[in-house]
Amino acid sequence: MTRPGGVWQNWARTEKIRPQVVEYPTTVEAVRRSVRAAASRGRAVKAVGSGHSFTGIAAAPGTLLELSELSGLVSVDRERGRARLLAGTRLYRVPALLAPYGLAMANLGDIDRQSIAGALSTGTHGTGLRFGGLATQVVAATLITADAQVLTVDDDNEPDLLPAVALGLGALGILVDVTLQCVPAFTLHAQERPEALDGVVDSLVARAEDADHFEFYWFPHTDVALTKTNTRRAADAPTSPLSSAARLVDDLIIGNGVHQIVCSAGRAAPALVPGINRLSARVWGDREFSDASHRVFATSRGVRFREMEYAVPLGRLTEAFRAVQDLVDERQWRIEFPIEVRVAAGDDRWLSTAHGRDSGYIAVHRYWRADHRDYFGAVEEIMLAHEGRPHWGKLHTLDASVLRHRYPRFDDFVALRDRLDPTRMFRNSYLDRILGA
Repeated sequence: MTRPGGVWQNWARTEKIRPQVVEYPTTVEAVRRSVRAAASRGRAVKAVGSGHSFTGIAAAPGTLLELSELSGLVSVDRERGRARLLAGTRLYRVPALLAPYGLAMANLGDIDRQSIAGALSTGTHGTGLRFGGLATQVVAATLITADAQVLTVDDDNEPDLLPAVALGLGALGILVDVTLQCVPAFTLHAQERPEALDGVVDSLVARAEDADHFEFYWFPHTDVALTKTNTRRAADAPTSPLSSAARLVDDLIIGNGVHQIVCSAGRAAPALVPGINRLSARVWGDREFSDASHRVFATSRGVRFREMEYAVPLGRLTEAFRAVQDLVDERQWRIEFPIEVRVAAGDDRWLSTAHGRDSGYIAVHRYWRADHRDYFGAVEEIMLAHEGRPHWGKLHTLDASVLRHRYPRFDDFVALRDRLDPTRMFRNSYLDRILGA
């Protein structure tokens, strides 16, 4: 939590600001008062979630609204399986809120520390070709506009705006609640195993089409893909969860503790990285278990890193990955973090990275103390050559002049921004760059 007069910074330590004012609204009416007060002083205002974006999308140099107290379940429509949640609700709290109603979110990403509003507004997604990003689960939303009015977007009120508002980048107003289309609670059977990289890449699209949820990780300098295949099962299906000891060893000791040591060692002695990566590929990702869906989707991430992720058309995913693989070899870089490959269904959200096309995602990472710029810049060139679109919450260098041509509804979104925020109350430097000042 940011204290008045203090410094706000994001988790990755790529953004740091000292806001002029920090407020902690606990009600929708309090958010309206904050927006009204900021407008009267000519000061920009923005809400922040948990700070998990790597970009400055949530940076608030004027008035910063901490929405952590605007949290919880508002209502549930049992008949239609819909749940209305306040914007500051953290994703990891949602399963317990939905459990009494026998409901769950249809899909999740692999991190659940974000606020629901932050995850939606940045285009957070999981994996699975039959499932869109989190914003596709939104069926209604309420936001406070620049004139401090309450705008409700649902089946009966301006439904045509939902594809824009559900993934609004924080540029259209302060999101105060969202209604999600949920599904009956379910379990997942998880199979995680190392496989020959070439075979996985060659059959990548077929693997993604056959599975409910498929992804893989590749440690550069190895010939191994760490695959993760999750199969959906009924809520009452028998489960075989990981034991507390197994979770401690796999996720905390190996996945975080050992990896922290590995990253520090690799930074101090880059020549060690290939050998370390080969060892990591042998000790990670060889297990099978089943559990409630949210316990399988989400993992613990304790090692701080920087990330860039691009979405490419599904048919170009294999080619794009091969190009990144060749790049690392040609440049002889020593990359200590794995590359993650996922997929998602195409959707109608105006600024979704999967708008209008089934998509494959390639995410590259570097330890937060390592210099990521050359690596990310070169990978970005490859992604752009393959019709890539950058994740809004992860590092990239594009601006409105480039992005406009990659999103068919880009100008419609900007026009809606002009309507809802004509004075740019919700602007910051990042939004100026990606949407135009």
